Amino acid sequence: MNNRSSGDLLGHPKGLFLLFGTELWERFSYYAMRAILVLYLTDKTINGGLGWSTQDALNLYGIYTGLVYITPLIGGWIADNFLGQRRSIIIGGVLMALGQFTLALPHSMIDPNAVTAFYLGLALLIVGNGLFKPNISTMVGDLYQDGDHRRDGAFTIFYMGINLGSLLAGIIAGTASMNYGWKAGFLTAGIGMVISLVTQLIFAERILGNIGKIPAAKRAAEMNKSGKKEPLTTQERDRLKVIMIMGLFVVIFWAGFEQAGGLMNIFSQQYTDRMIGSFEVPAAWFQSLNPFFVITLAPIIAALWVKMGPKEPNSPVKFAMGLFFLAIGFVFMMGAVMQQGGDITVKTSMLWLVGAYFFHTLGELCLSPIGLSMVTKLAPLRLASLMMGTWFGFNAVANYVAGIIGSLMGESGPMAIFSGIAIAATIAGVLLLLCSNQLVRWMHGAEGKAVEDVNGKAVEA
Repeated sequence: MNNRSSGDLLGHPKGLFLLFGTELWERFSYYAMRAILVLYLTDKTINGGLGWSTQDALNLYGIYTGLVYITPLIGGWIADNFLGQRRSIIIGGVLMALGQFTLALPHSMIDPNAVTAFYLGLALLIVGNGLFKPNISTMVGDLYQDGDHRRDGAFTIFYMGINLGSLLAGIIAGTASMNYGWKAGFLTAGIGMVISLVTQLIFAERILGNIGKIPAAKRAAEMNKSGKKEPLTTQERDRLKVIMIMGLFVVIFWAGFEQAGGLMNIFSQQYTDRMIGSFEVPAAWFQSLNPFFVITLAPIIAALWVKMGPKEPNSPVKFAMGLFFLAIGFVFMMGAVMQQGGDITVKTSMLWLVGAYFFHTLGELCLSPIGLSMVTKLAPLRLASLMMGTWFGFNAVANYVAGIIGSLMGESGPMAIFSGIAIAATIAGVLLLLCSNQLVRWMHGAEGKAVEDVNGKAVEA
């Protein structure tokens, strides 16, 4: 059975660009809805909002985003054992499209208060996301043979699609909502999900071949001599240890990175000189710097990993680089605070924020797509999507920790928090470098590297 797509484009399997497009429009759908959700909930005008309090809206938003990160665990397990990845993303995509269109329905079509339609729409989105999110990423890994050095670059390109979708989402959904009401914003999100589905349905059979069709657990059992499910081997357990240990460093990274929507957003609004001549740059525009830098830098980083060939750093080293870049970004934020000289009425230069977002994005590109790639290299075949779901679970923990850190702003002040994150990220990066050789040994050659044992002799990684 052919389990790889045929034909290359720009040095990668054509299937990568199909999955790129599928994910781009799914992420457009997700971020379009997320961009207007709280605004819709709290709107008390005739535009058709629900008129909730800000606290209630933010509480529901937190529950929703938490479930969005947790349900991939369940969706990954279902795909591995029953549905397969291809069927899972189609079912998940249909449910998400139905969810967006349910949110877009006029209130009077279901109930006058719109609460029934609203919760039904959210439920469909949450369940659909659980089936879609872990499996589309796992399929990217299945395009490449074990030890193929193009895999990290492929996930970096794939990651660019995610950010392009999010960049388009805020502009298109925000404009539609502003001109035609909130329901129009939800409608654009639903249309984006339909485009994602249609793209997959039209091209998948021809470009992906058999990838993702058969549940991973069944494929793994067929590869065993007994033809049945067998216990994890020592090698598989070692590789799972690497995923879990690296996940702890992911929590540290994202807990700092996610301050972009909190502390750094407040800093840009209240303490930054945003004037260019007579024009004041909206604070919200700084949120677009990250996806802009991802889209511009991702092809360069992807090409760099491939060009380095055998000198390409292993995953733990790339993660450490990501943590160091995060720390440098917060050094820029420390510079902004120092420019104030203790006087909070002083406005700081925008260049501090631009520099911070630039280095944070470099860190993100060294860590986030590399992490997705690493999971596909290390996870046992029968647990591939489940472990991808677990990986997204680390993001859920990080977002919770980020909220706790952000809540300390009033007590500690920005300098203490920015410097604290910079120091923590640096220490974590150094620790990861010290552990990198052992982690590579536990990978058992998944990255095609060799390391030295304690006696200096080359051994299989």
